Amino acid sequence: MSAVKTNAKEEPNKLLFWACFVAIVTTSFGFILRAMTLPQWSADFNLTNTQTGEIAGVGLWPFAISIVLFSLIIDKVGYKNSMIFAFICHVLSAVVTWFADGYTMLYIGTFIMALGNGTVEAVTNPAVASMFPREKTKWLNFLHAGWPTGLILGGVMALLMGPETNWKIKILLVLLPAVLYGILMLGRKFPVNERVRAGVSYLEMLKEVGIGGALIIVGLIIFQIGSVFGWTTTVNVVVTLVIVALFGAYVRSFGQPLFIIMLLIMLPLAVTELGTDSWVSDLMAPAMEKIGLQGGWILIYTSAIMVILRFSAGSIVHRISPLGLLAVCSSIAAVGLYFLSTADGIMILVAATIFGLGKSFFWPTMLGVVAERLPKGGALTLNITGGVGMIGAGVIGTVILGFVQDKSIDNNLRAYDQKNNSALHSTYVTESKSSMFGDYQAINAEKLAGAPENDKAQVNTVQAEAKKGALKTVALFPIGMLVCYLLLIMYFKSKGGYKAVSLDDGPENEVPTRGPTPA
Repeated sequence: MSAVKTNAKEEPNKLLFWACFVAIVTTSFGFILRAMTLPQWSADFNLTNTQTGEIAGVGLWPFAISIVLFSLIIDKVGYKNSMIFAFICHVLSAVVTWFADGYTMLYIGTFIMALGNGTVEAVTNPAVASMFPREKTKWLNFLHAGWPTGLILGGVMALLMGPETNWKIKILLVLLPAVLYGILMLGRKFPVNERVRAGVSYLEMLKEVGIGGALIIVGLIIFQIGSVFGWTTTVNVVVTLVIVALFGAYVRSFGQPLFIIMLLIMLPLAVTELGTDSWVSDLMAPAMEKIGLQGGWILIYTSAIMVILRFSAGSIVHRISPLGLLAVCSSIAAVGLYFLSTADGIMILVAATIFGLGKSFFWPTMLGVVAERLPKGGALTLNITGGVGMIGAGVIGTVILGFVQDKSIDNNLRAYDQKNNSALHSTYVTESKSSMFGDYQAINAEKLAGAPENDKAQVNTVQAEAKKGALKTVALFPIGMLVCYLLLIMYFKSKGGYKAVSLDDGPENEVPTRGPTPA
């Protein structure tokens, strides 16, 4: 036990932390560059909104596959070997995307990038949590300030290049932070995971996840893989149940109830943050053009707010509990999203400010709660939480926003034709297509490009209204999250308040966190 205490008090390697930070920057570089080139891809390759949403989605859900797989073996294969795999994925993704000639190669290149991103988080989250066992939420917020930092740097570089610059050049920008974190990782020694250091067994870690946690993450992964390969719902269900049953027979545990609740909350959280970020540049482009700005600036602006607030997390979490902070952020985000869907002119920036304030602490604070309350779950519970968020954003968030737009455009054009005795719908809307949310009809970009200017203006007006209106749908998600957080706050208050669990002083020891848990 003395050895455990000695290791726990070792001075954290700050250079390793910054290497992890730059690796997170790389993940968001890829995200923002793809988000800002999606409209160019859509135009160059005649993609529908739903197909564009699927490419945006594949930039997220494979993250869950790599983060879960590496979390299961990362204590065996090593953090450094895992980071080598991530580096290879980031470079290979840039190469494949450079040579893309259509939907399929764009999809594959984005898939590879997501695998690398998941591996980065599989390493950095538990590494930082183990480096700072007494201040996990604070330092995980610092770490994930790397995400909006990358959005800002990558986004500004792409915007300064201008729309006339070939999108292939913009995609190669991801190699800049990738090479930097590769260099910074050289010679660094990673900490022993807190779970391993405390002598908590591998089986005990799996028990924290249990059947309930496995059912959620395995189900999401299998259903997404099934949609790619065309499996029926029956096949998806059978494969999921077989895997979960085998896992359950081994662990013989349902899992920690709090962990399962947190996984369920991560789904609407990820849709609110990452699903919106994937589309917001395109959704707000028509409104932003009215004030003379490109749509991408709105994502950069909200990201700047996130950087400032996440680096201020230390002082904030000393005054309010993590759950209280999440509840406050949920209410602010809901207001911001609804405001964005109706705002025009300079009020767009006001609405964006509110939304930026709301979404700033979501992701790292959720990870902080899991790390603080479930340390016996080690890298697995921490990273499955992030994995569920990413796959939720990829499977639900990005695709549903594209689907809502296509359905709204379809319905609005029909209504416009009936009111004005025109034929815009029959002329410019494609044949029926299908997605996981149902059938839809979308605008045929090629036909619209050659349309008379009057027709084009009318269709573009309908499209612009549908894009902004989609944000009203997303506003429902943080409202649901707020209810969940308030219930958790009341539960912990009945138990004497929220406390972090420390393994370094014994698996059952709880230490008070910063600030009271508000009612």
